[in-house]
Amino acid sequence: MRIEIWADVVCAWAYIGKRRVERALRNRPELAGAEVVWRPFRIDPVAPDQAIPLEEAWRDPLVDAALRQCAPGLSPAENRVRISAVAAAEGLGPAWGAAWRASSHHAHRLLYLALEHGGPALQNAMAERVLRAYFLDGADISERELLTELAADAGFDAAGAQLRSTAGEREVRELLLEGKARAVTTSPTIVVGDRALAGAQSPEVIADFLVRGGQEREMPDEVRRLRWCASLLDQRDPLGALTLLRPLLDGHGHDPNVRRLAARGYFHSAQLTRAHAVLEGLVMDRPDDAYARLMLGRTLQRLGRAEEGETQLRMATAMAPEYV
Repeated sequence: MRIEIWADVVCAWAYIGKRRVERALRNRPELAGAEVVWRPFRIDPVAPDQAIPLEEAWRDPLVDAALRQCAPGLSPAENRVRISAVAAAEGLGPAWGAAWRASSHHAHRLLYLALEHGGPALQNAMAERVLRAYFLDGADISERELLTELAADAGFDAAGAQLRSTAGEREVRELLLEGKARAVTTSPTIVVGDRALAGAQSPEVIADFLVRGGQEREMPDEVRRLRWCASLLDQRDPLGALTLLRPLLDGHGHDPNVRRLAARGYFHSAQLTRAHAVLEGLVMDRPDDAYARLMLGRTLQRLGRAEEGETQLRMATAMAPEYV
């Protein structure tokens, strides 16, 4: 069984959730042999590249509002006290508490690279070191020098050179988009197959969830990626959809399903010239494609070519009256 933990390493509940997953696995013999894989999530995607002390960050009204949203009914100070008590009960102490508002981007790169380099065991060891550094040692985990030291301590000596390069950049950004496409909205979220459990639930709840397992529907990777792209378009993230679509455009650029999604992405990101080129080619290759004609008509309208657009829209609605 593969257990995916979608989480942010600057999220206190991710560390608490890690401990609870470990207890769940220890307490249920039938889960022996399960492997845990960490996937990226960002709870603070606009954290500055240069970390700032948390005490200073908390004086920012926007940060304060975000913290209140995470714990309705509690002030940020009250929420910190509550989380500290929960962490202590999980054996995370005696010192507890982050000291920096830090970007977790490079830490997520490190976790991805660790998985590629040494598999789930190395990645899990790196996750423990990064979380401990941030929450127990008060370290700034946005610093690549610190991450390099943590990696060396885990025997991942190649990490330093990789972190100084762009290794893992594209893959982490794609994984973040994949999580969004799969409706991961909480750190941590535990995923097994086609089932997800949001939040750092109790070890008992986690164990019951894991024992039930989950079967992900078998499908080609290309089809799965197409579905993620469609999900992002439905969530009004056309640029994210185009990012995930790029490998399919490179390898399957003649497929009409790929071309339709690309056209939607271009249209909704105001790349109208590109949308027009794709749709014109689609209509030429498949004259009976009513949806392509509908999109071509709307694209032509937005390009200021209203008469041509109306022609395409009339043809589309004649083929598919539901488009009226």
